[in-house]
Amino acid sequence: MTAQAYNPACGGLPAQTALMTGRAVFTEAYAVIPHGVMSDIVTSFLPGWHGTRAWILARPLSGFAETFAQYLMEVAPGGGSETPEPDSGAEGVLFVSGGTPRLELAGEAHTLRPGSYAYLPPGASWRLRNDGTEAARFHWIRKRYEPAPGLGVPDAIVAHESEIAPAAMPGTNGAWATTRFVAPDDLRHDMHITIVTMQPGGTIPFEETHVMEHGLFVLEGKAAYRLNRDWVEVEAGDFMWLRAFCPQACYAGGPGQFRYLLYKDVNRHPALAPRGFAR
Repeated sequence: MTAQAYNPACGGLPAQTALMTGRAVFTEAYAVIPHGVMSDIVTSFLPGWHGTRAWILARPLSGFAETFAQYLMEVAPGGGSETPEPDSGAEGVLFVSGGTPRLELAGEAHTLRPGSYAYLPPGASWRLRNDGTEAARFHWIRKRYEPAPGLGVPDAIVAHESEIAPAAMPGTNGAWATTRFVAPDDLRHDMHITIVTMQPGGTIPFEETHVMEHGLFVLEGKAAYRLNRDWVEVEAGDFMWLRAFCPQACYAGGPGQFRYLLYKDVNRHPALAPRGFAR
């Protein structure tokens, strides 16, 4: 099996001779944050983490996408955190794109590698350290967990995408497939993080318009994406942030496959009043 690509490293600064005009855009329905925008000067340093910097790509924003935050983390050798999650009600997913960070989850140690996935239930005891000789890079997606009557909290998961056969979308002959780390009918989960893979020439052939919010981080390849009224070109390392009901479609132009890490909120009734609103 050919080794997968998991997006290029971020950081650095453009040369003073570079043009400042790029592809970054923020609209009422979507945002595109290109790889080149993720420079050294837009990083955050997080309490409880050392030897670590983060590109915070999405956060709950009133009137836009309100359910999740998404980070791209870079942990230097020897860095990490003993107390990574500040919110006991938050669930999380880690997806590794570089290096070999060591995750301790519920007292069990796991050495992760590119393509590793970890689901962290709300209230989970976990810590992470980079004992390797190169920087560890991973996506960290956080959401406030929404319990539902009669359903327990999901179990922790540590897996690797190579262990999961991508499921081809009906009628596509494998041109459009999804790697699912969680069974779609497991209603304990209120978010799904999947990998979507499209072969050259594969399409999402209609403008999906739905209640789910999205974070889409391009892991590999390039494509033309339809977002609301616009066509935008995206490539490995770019991030797309979509509010609910933003129309979306895609054409993968090649020459290689196009892959992205996808977040969406699922399996819950829409709130009929702002959360925390007294009834």
